[in-house]
Amino acid sequence: MSFPKKAMTKEIRVDEKLLKLSSAIDDFEGYNHAHAIRIAAMADAIAQDFNLASQDRFALQQAALVHDIGEMVMDRDYIKSNRVLTQRERIDMQRHPVIGEQEAAKRGLSRAVQLIVRWHHEWWNGSGYPDGLERDQIPLAARILRVCDTYAALTDSRPYSVPISESEAKRYLTEWAGIEFDPKVVRVFLSLENVLQLRSFANSDK
Repeated sequence: MSFPKKAMTKEIRVDEKLLKLSSAIDDFEGYNHAHAIRIAAMADAIAQDFNLASQDRFALQQAALVHDIGEMVMDRDYIKSNRVLTQRERIDMQRHPVIGEQEAAKRGLSRAVQLIVRWHHEWWNGSGYPDGLERDQIPLAARILRVCDTYAALTDSRPYSVPISESEAKRYLTEWAGIEFDPKVVRVFLSLENVLQLRSFANSDK
């Protein structure tokens, strides 16, 4: 199963340079399918439900496409390894949102995009990184991106991970709502219907 590029991008206003960059990031991370565009589409569906202004939706879309650019720039071997990271590697890995913020700035993306990239690993309970923000300290767009990024990663395949089903991924979001994820964002995510990008890639390549 694959998602037609036209269907995935019809609601996502991106230029070709950003699209190519997102594809390069996906390739670096080892995703077999268009990970970042998929996140952008799901995130925009949630943003519409929250009635985000058009400029805020646009910033969220762009941030979704480049959210892991810091990982690609860091180019660490351990990012693709199928093992538990060492403490030193985990600390190093937690630098990637800050590096991503810097890279977004270098590419002329707005300050809003830069900050969404910086904060997309912050947790609702304050135990995320890099700044330990909690609850409403985290911009709504970053909270949306956190949910969509997690769901997309859980339901797609990489060389070192097997995708899980849609129901399993949704159960994970539900269990971690109020801990990692904003419960309101999870609630809206679970209410989404007729969003092609929600489909899991579990068993799709068999």
